[in-house]
Amino acid sequence: MIKRGRTCRMFAWTFLGAAGIIMSLWIYTSFAIPDHFNLVISEEEVFEIRLPPGITFESDCAEVVLESTSNIPDGKVNIQSATPISMYGTTEGTYHIGMKLFGLIDMKEIEVSVGPDQYAVPCGTPIGIYLKSDGVMVIGTGEIINEAGNAVEPAFGILKSGDYIESVNGLQLDTKEDLIQAVNSCNGNAIQMAVRRNGNLLNLEVEPAQAADGSFKLGAWVRDDTQGIGTMTYVMQDGTFGALGHGISDSDTGQLVVVEAGELYETDILGITKGESGNPGVMSGVIYYGPGTKRGEVISNTEEGIFGTVNVEYQQQIESDLLPIGFRQDVKKGSAFIRSSVSGEVKDYAIEIQKVDYASLQKNKGMTIKVVDEELLELTGGIVQGMSGSPIIQNGKIIGAVTHVLVNDPTRGYGIFIENMLEH
Repeated sequence: MIKRGRTCRMFAWTFLGAAGIIMSLWIYTSFAIPDHFNLVISEEEVFEIRLPPGITFESDCAEVVLESTSNIPDGKVNIQSATPISMYGTTEGTYHIGMKLFGLIDMKEIEVSVGPDQYAVPCGTPIGIYLKSDGVMVIGTGEIINEAGNAVEPAFGILKSGDYIESVNGLQLDTKEDLIQAVNSCNGNAIQMAVRRNGNLLNLEVEPAQAADGSFKLGAWVRDDTQGIGTMTYVMQDGTFGALGHGISDSDTGQLVVVEAGELYETDILGITKGESGNPGVMSGVIYYGPGTKRGEVISNTEEGIFGTVNVEYQQQIESDLLPIGFRQDVKKGSAFIRSSVSGEVKDYAIEIQKVDYASLQKNKGMTIKVVDEELLELTGGIVQGMSGSPIIQNGKIIGAVTHVLVNDPTRGYGIFIENMLEH
């Protein structure tokens, strides 16, 4: 009886231990392996992936061929430690390959896109950016002094930072001036507002207060546009572009600006404040707004950058040649270049890719880079604000863009894989 009890407990502990190991491996593979791979048709792509023993890649489709450097049979590759694996796409399209533990337990499904070579112009040039928000953005609420001399805050607890006011009493708003006029014309009566919050549309009611000057106000700080200077990453052959490598967030709320439209304008860099530990540097310049200086349209503002189309005038200013796009498997630790015109002319500056995270949870932090070019270090101290979007070039391919600087070490920063930008 005692022996049977011990056997049951041992079996239970063994089962729990095995389940724990399987769960750990599942979690590991979920985060260590990307959900998506891009392949160039008829071109062998080599991936250096580190996985525990027992994990097997399996392809059931003839269009995606799996092989390894150790001559394991095609279609089933057991990877131990950092054995390189190659994938070969025979036909354009989107396919799926699987990952299994011991060939039995499904661990993950990976999407594989097979397509033709892609080419783009790596720019590295500064561009002026203007974004018009989709609705009037609420920065926050605040007190106003009413006609009785008392401090009141009508919108407190009703409007929140990051809200977008779309309409007042059924009237659509395009600018903050439209909001001011709509509120002031209510004569103190409660107004109905259509407000977008975290993607959901809400109907809210606020009773404006009459200020000391006789006007009616909500007691809300609002903004309807934003502008700044960034770096153009690439322009495709069809005139579409990607820039920055990260989204444009509101300076006060820190939230990504939801845009209705945007424009690109000619800009000049007037000065550079060098970066130092604890104090990132910055490029300062001037944006020339006007019909003759417009260089393109912004269609979207995302976590991976801003995207849209450039006009003929901008395309005529481009001096660089087309380069092939390099996918994440092309990115290797070691020497590379960033292209930038911080000196006033477009130049390639030497960097070192110190870390590559093929499955980074933050898409715009897929690689860690370090500036080693003495000329750039002398000029900027490393990476400064405004250089976000500078294309990263390795082995003759555009592989990514600069996105962030490390505050405590301006010579180092992060980069995004170019394929993450091309998804938009």
